[in-house]
Formats: sequence, structure tokens, C-alpha cells
Amino acid sequence: MTKRLLRLVPLAVLLLVAAVTSAWASHAPDRLVLEDAFCPPSLARPLGCGEAGVDLTSLLGHAVLRGALLAVTVALVGFAIGTPLGAASAMARGRLERAVERACDLVQAFPTFLLAFAVLSAVRAPGRMHLGFVFALTAWAPFARLALAQTRVLRDAAFVEAAYALGLGRTAVLFRHVVPNLLGVVAVQLGGTAAAVVVSEAALSFLGFGPRDGVSLGSVMDQGVASMLRAPHVLVAGSLSVFFTSAAMLVAGRAAARE
Repeated sequence: MTKRLLRLVPLAVLLLVAAVTSAWASHAPDRLVLEDAFCPPSLARPLGCGEAGVDLTSLLGHAVLRGALLAVTVALVGFAIGTPLGAASAMARGRLERAVERACDLVQAFPTFLLAFAVLSAVRAPGRMHLGFVFALTAWAPFARLALAQTRVLRDAAFVEAAYALGLGRTAVLFRHVVPNLLGVVAVQLGGTAAAVVVSEAALSFLGFGPRDGVSLGSVMDQGVASMLRAPHVLVAGSLSVFFTSAAMLVAGRAAARE
């Protein structure tokens, strides 16, 4: 239990730092001070400024919080949809099991990034709701596949046969005995899904398909690439923020693993 809690520490520290910097930053993340464009780090602005004088400390603090909220929400939606779907299809066997397995193959074979391009290019002003919708369209598949594979093992276990012998129906056996025993395996996918959403959201924002408010880790990296030679601190700050956020999500996801 102690080891599991320790795995949550990096994410908790990251979110705490982001929340504190967002609350105490001297400027709002969308406030522009043109004369301070790309100014280097200083005591007043620890991370310096980006394009048009935006305060990177404030911008990155808000971007990490919003990106983490989006990632966790998408991961939980995928978990809530995919886990019961995969478990129920494996318990039903037959056509439903094969249909869900083929659906997982189809969803995971098609790149989510291309799907995001197709959907977001048709939206005049993409927002986080649009990003969350696109990511949720495919986020359920890994959870469903894991639940399906684990349920195939559990459905023939002795305790499941005993539950049937006691007169329990398939639905009762599924939710009382099967699902609780596969949660530890499936929940590990939460961290991987959340980390993938962080990276994907940053990549889409970098390419101009992110939130129109510009408060995104990808927009900071875009500014950093454009000013790589004269203001390298912008790219360094944006890249490290993406790395630490995705890594913290992965480590936190391991807290659900069974030792």
C-alpha cells in the first residue's frame, strides 16, 4: 500500500506546483506584454516570457492543470466504457465476444491522431470538449481488450463455477465476482491512456488544432520552436512540462497494479 501511494506523489507534486504557480503568477496566461516578448527567466518571472510577452510560469501552470484534467477525464471515460463492455462480451461468449474483439482491432488499427485531424479540421474553433470527444472515441478499446482477455481466464475459475452453482445469474456473477477481480489489471491502463492524451493534446496544439485560448503545452512548444535560437528557454520549459506531466501520469497509473 505504501509503495502504491508513493507512486502518486509525482503527480500530486506536479499538480500542486501547477496550481500554486497558476494562483500566484503575476500575470494571467493570456495577458500580453509586447515589450517583454521572449525575455529570459528572472526573479519576477521564473520561467521568462514567450511570444508577445506572455508569462510562461502562468501559462505552463494553467496548461498543465487543464491538460491533466482532460487526460484524467478521457482515461476514466475509457475505463468506464471499455471495462464492462469487454467483461460482458467475454462472459456472453459467441458472436458478441467476437464482435467486441473485432471492434477493438478496428479502433486500435486506425491512428487516433488521423481521426483527430479529420474531426477537428471540420470544427471552426476547436476546444477541449472537442479534443476530449475525439480521444474518448478510441480510449475505450485498450480497456475493453484487457477486460476481455482477463475475463476469459476468470470465467472458468472455480469461484465463478461455485457462484453459478449457488444460483447466481450471469449479470450477478459478472459484477459481483468477475469485474472486481479484473479491475487491478485493467486499471493499470489508466496511466498509459492519460499519458497518451497529454502527448496527443500537445502535438495537436503544436500543429494548430488545439484550444483556441492558446493555453496548452503544445502552444508553448510551438513558440519555442519558432524562437529556438534567440529564446531557447521557451522550448526547454515546454518540452520538460510535457515530459514530466506524461511521466507522472504513467507512474500514477502503476499505483493500480497488483504487487
